[in-house]
Amino acid sequence: MSVPQLVVHRDKELMAQAAAARLITRIVDAQAARGSASIVLTGGRNGNGLLAALSAAPARDAVDWARLDLWWGDERFLPGGDPERNDTQAGAALLDSVPLDPARVHTMPASDGPYGSDIEAAAAAYATELAAAARPEDHARVPSFDVLMLGVGPDTHVASLFPELPGVRESERTVVAVRGAPKPPPLRISLTLPAIRAAHEVWLLAAGEDKAEAAEIVLSGAGEVQAPAAGAYGRARTLWLLDEAAASKLPRALYPAGSA
Repeated sequence: MSVPQLVVHRDKELMAQAAAARLITRIVDAQAARGSASIVLTGGRNGNGLLAALSAAPARDAVDWARLDLWWGDERFLPGGDPERNDTQAGAALLDSVPLDPARVHTMPASDGPYGSDIEAAAAAYATELAAAARPEDHARVPSFDVLMLGVGPDTHVASLFPELPGVRESERTVVAVRGAPKPPPLRISLTLPAIRAAHEVWLLAAGEDKAEAAEIVLSGAGEVQAPAAGAYGRARTLWLLDEAAASKLPRALYPAGSA
């Protein structure tokens, strides 16, 4: 378990730009070291904002997009191409404009895909795909992702793991079907906390005044069942990337002066 590090930026636009620059560097470093990189994307306004900032960054051309594996932390169980799906939004923000290898873009199954409306089978299939990509040295049933990104919800949820719901309590499976999510749509597929914690680095993104209370709760020592973001940490590094609004309720001692 890594201790959370906080970086606070002036506003959400600067946070997105800085996070995009940080991600480019991390991908390039991983590709230089191993030949490829593995990233887990997140949806929502902060995740999509980061991808849009990356799309606009001149340094994006430093990435060898054909040697990048992309996964998702969660997905709304909707038909393929639905504008509310995280993969559709990621495509519009960045993915459709870069030369990815389609075989390395690992989207979660859609409700009109090969498993139809069987969300349990769809979740199990994604778990199988993750396990097939894991290397012996990963010591887990998922790859050791270089960076796994998560947006933090106002209720402290991450991916589609919501407070007190069964998914956040899952300790064996790496992927679960989520029913009755308090945020629409009610049907979702999500990585579990054990899968998230297999990542080398976990980055939690929070921007906006509506995220301030969630950040305060999680970083004050809340339990993961009540505050799922508290259970999201990387093996080597856990990084909270916030703007000043999201950090407004945090003690200044938690982050360095001048990090904003």
